[in-house]
Amino acid sequence: MTILHASALAIAISLAAPAWAQDAANATRGQAEAQDVPATPSAPGAATTAPDGTDSAQGGIDDIVVTAQKREQSLQDVPVVVSVLSQEQLTNAGVRDLKDLQTITPGLNVTSSTSTAQTSIRIRGVGTVGDNPGLESSVGTVIDGVYRARSSVAFGDLGEMQRIEVLKGPQSTLFGKNMSAGVINVVTAAPSFTPSAEFVGSYGNYNQYSVSGSATFGLIDDVLAARVFALKRQRDGFMRINRGAGPRIEDRDGDEDYYSLRGQILFRPIDGLDIRVIGDYTNRDENCCVNTVSIPGPTAAFVDLLAPDAGLLRTRQPFSRVAFANRDSQTKVEDYGASMQADYDIGGGFSATSISAWRVNDAANGADLDFSSADIWYRPIQNRNVFNVFSQEFRVAYNSERLNSLVGVFYANERLQSDPVTLLGSAYESYFGYLLSASSGAPSPNFVSALTGIPVGQNYLANQGAADFHTHRSSSLAFFTDNTVTLAEGLDLTLGIRYSDEVKRVSSRYTNTAPGNACAAALARATFYPAASRAAIVGALCAPTVDPAFNDVSATQRRPENRWAGSAKLQYRFSPQVMAYGSYANGFKSGGFNLDRARFAPGRFNPDTSFATEKVEAYEVGTKTTLFDRRVLANIAGFYQKYTDFQLNTYTGISFLVASIPEVVSKGVDFDILWNTGIQGLSLNGGVTYADTKFGDFAPPAGISPRLSGNTLPYAAKWNVTGGFTSRQPVTETLDVSASASVKWTSAYNTGSNLDPLKVQQPFALLNARLGLGPQSDAWSIEVWAQNLTDSEYYQVVVDQPLQSGTYGAFLGAPRTYGGTVRVRF
Repeated sequence: MTILHASALAIAISLAAPAWAQDAANATRGQAEAQDVPATPSAPGAATTAPDGTDSAQGGIDDIVVTAQKREQSLQDVPVVVSVLSQEQLTNAGVRDLKDLQTITPGLNVTSSTSTAQTSIRIRGVGTVGDNPGLESSVGTVIDGVYRARSSVAFGDLGEMQRIEVLKGPQSTLFGKNMSAGVINVVTAAPSFTPSAEFVGSYGNYNQYSVSGSATFGLIDDVLAARVFALKRQRDGFMRINRGAGPRIEDRDGDEDYYSLRGQILFRPIDGLDIRVIGDYTNRDENCCVNTVSIPGPTAAFVDLLAPDAGLLRTRQPFSRVAFANRDSQTKVEDYGASMQADYDIGGGFSATSISAWRVNDAANGADLDFSSADIWYRPIQNRNVFNVFSQEFRVAYNSERLNSLVGVFYANERLQSDPVTLLGSAYESYFGYLLSASSGAPSPNFVSALTGIPVGQNYLANQGAADFHTHRSSSLAFFTDNTVTLAEGLDLTLGIRYSDEVKRVSSRYTNTAPGNACAAALARATFYPAASRAAIVGALCAPTVDPAFNDVSATQRRPENRWAGSAKLQYRFSPQVMAYGSYANGFKSGGFNLDRARFAPGRFNPDTSFATEKVEAYEVGTKTTLFDRRVLANIAGFYQKYTDFQLNTYTGISFLVASIPEVVSKGVDFDILWNTGIQGLSLNGGVTYADTKFGDFAPPAGISPRLSGNTLPYAAKWNVTGGFTSRQPVTETLDVSASASVKWTSAYNTGSNLDPLKVQQPFALLNARLGLGPQSDAWSIEVWAQNLTDSEYYQVVVDQPLQSGTYGAFLGAPRTYGGTVRVRF
């Protein structure tokens, strides 16, 4: 009874809060009809009838079915913190991709910087920072049972969803390596034998429009069904660009232009066997992403001297959304693949599942690296990463009254071809001439020549630079088992273990399209430079991009690794309404290779770019309660997660550096609530995540800021509060009005991997809303909507502008968008 009273008290406090928290448990409203999908392990219905016989239409909340433990269970029976989001919720909140998902999930943070193909996901303040393709994600993404190689590879329009499950904390036993902070498990809508179709058209500000169509139908009764989906989306950019003298021709940035196709077949050749085949293709051709200056530093004057216009925005008004870039920021992404899942009911409580998948993600993007209209430094569109992944999972499950057991094997073969290209602009030499002669009081664009003895204009050749090639291979094999035993009435023990064996290899070829004569001359003359400024001069003239140490050199590295991961969970159901649990889990994120240039010092090539495995141990205790005749679901959990050798990826201003931080600790509380009010068609939901996520005390290695020791991690807001409502009310005998809103408030956090206090994002809130009209049959609807309704201004990332000490640039969050949508269903 104490637990019951504590839960009731927590509910009362949450209902008095100004913002409704929204969790996992808000996957469905009481009046919603379950989606007509085949009840397979890969695609269970979003909800089933209340197990105690309560009529959900009278206000009881249906069971929310999840597969967080790779078998169908009620959310209230799973000893894991899971946020579950149904298709209805995703639509109401305007969620189209993983970045939008953060607006309705407490404790989830998703950011992009120089490209939409570079996306970082964090849960409870823990995730992988930066745009380095050599680092795998701490938060794994699984779509229809298929693991995606990186967060960026999973970024794209999600299409027709059945639900999304956000699993918080390490999930290494069942989902594998690189799940040290959590998992986003996406389940798309499966084919149905009951025919239906939907057409959706939207138009909004920034000239944004999207059209999509979907249909599902049976081809052979109870044997063969299909589902098809197609979407086209386009939008003008949020940023206005001053292009200087070009060669950039686009005067907007941050636009959208993509299309996506998806087809599925469900085949039931015999009773008990379901085979689901999925193929999809997505193409993006956009311009993204430039930043805008938030703080101009002392180097801004030199940039202005080299630009035909202002060079940089000097008004300290980044949210004017005016930026400067003379080089293209074009992004081209092709993402496609196929998977086949076979589920077979063997009989006698046994079942088997096989998932085979092949995926390709080909992403290329250009960038104006100095983020100004001066022609200093850039990446052409030839800068490219291509992932090619094959995976196979096979598992056998046994389910009985007292034992639920699963045994499986997983194999993955990943090939990454990374071709980073970084070139110099025509003003590179002049810029460093100004920079290095500034202290003389008479800055000169020709000062580099005086330092090197090489004629003016010959030190750094325009459109020349670094063109490297990395072939990264990873082969992994894992065996796992997870077993839940009923020890006594209401008392269950779950034990899981996983063994993973992996080998990573990388072959790198470093080339300079020009030999780096200026750096070679600086190294030869270093003893003639003043001792006080010698290191600064050599460092400025010998950026890795122009260092002759990388003239046509090769390196091959190999990293084998085998590790155990495991979990133990004990849960007890005090009553049909209250379950409590405690759990322990450990896991890891694989070590690997930094796919960037490494050196011991200017002129000294370092062939070893490896970094260590990130490991985690986690403890969690919580309760899941179903109260007041199933009108309220309220779940609360406390967690403690300790990471060792945490992989920190930081950008030094000229290259990426990966360091192993000895200790990171994340501790806090997750609270979620769903309340079906009993007022017809009205439900409320909310969630709160409090996470205190800090580095341990350590002596920072070279290149790592001393600010990190003992302080909060970047992007690790202590408080995330989400809330919302959905309402559907009749206005005539045949028409209903629907309304929904969701809000997320986030406390302050630092966006910089060096925790520079000038990179802090202050507390902010995002509000999304939707209002619709349609018949009770749902044959059609007309909706108006707004994302970021209050036009909240916030930073995704604040960075040190490359090569510009003291100047900061900000990648901005999206402004207010609004529009209308028409849906027609058949």
